[in-house]
Amino acid sequence: MRHTHGSVEVICGSMFSGKTDELIRRLVRAVIARQKVQVFKPAVDVRYAVEKVTSHAGADFDAIPVERAADIRSKLDPDTTVVGIDEAQFMDAEVAIIARELADRGVRVLVAGLDQDFRGEPFGPMPALMALWSTASRRATTIPSSSSARRRCTRRGVEGITRCRGSYVVYLLREIFKESACHCEMCERCKMGDEWAR
Repeated sequence: MRHTHGSVEVICGSMFSGKTDELIRRLVRAVIARQKVQVFKPAVDVRYAVEKVTSHAGADFDAIPVERAADIRSKLDPDTTVVGIDEAQFMDAEVAIIARELADRGVRVLVAGLDQDFRGEPFGPMPALMALWSTASRRATTIPSSSSARRRCTRRGVEGITRCRGSYVVYLLREIFKESACHCEMCERCKMGDEWAR
């Protein structure tokens, strides 16, 4: 079933805020509605599975890994009505152009990604995607140890650091980029104090 008009829906926020869970929820609803769905993700994201988008809660959905955003065009089936893109912050800038092209053709485009990097600055193509959105939702992480809402991730070198006081979880960038750095979720109180457990 074709949509009468396309749209770009952006799901953004910090790490562990449920972005991929929300993306998968919307994709499943589209499948239930008998829409033709295709999902794409950056090829560098191999944390859980190469050909799936997977949430930290364990939900997953089949996906096509792409080296660059332009590969979406060649891998897109002509009868697809819903396109999902996960970890969009790791895509190149052309992903925003492709999202707009698809929406102009009547495709519903669902995009999930981090909106800010560890410095609190806009991350990759996310600002351009957010400028296109028909609907957007921003999600925040709640850190159990402090009950504070977390708006962005923090990056530190790995050596000697095991965890942040008040942090929820540490995610190693080494898995994706082979860097000696980590991202972690930290509440504002801990960020202000910059208290790291050794």
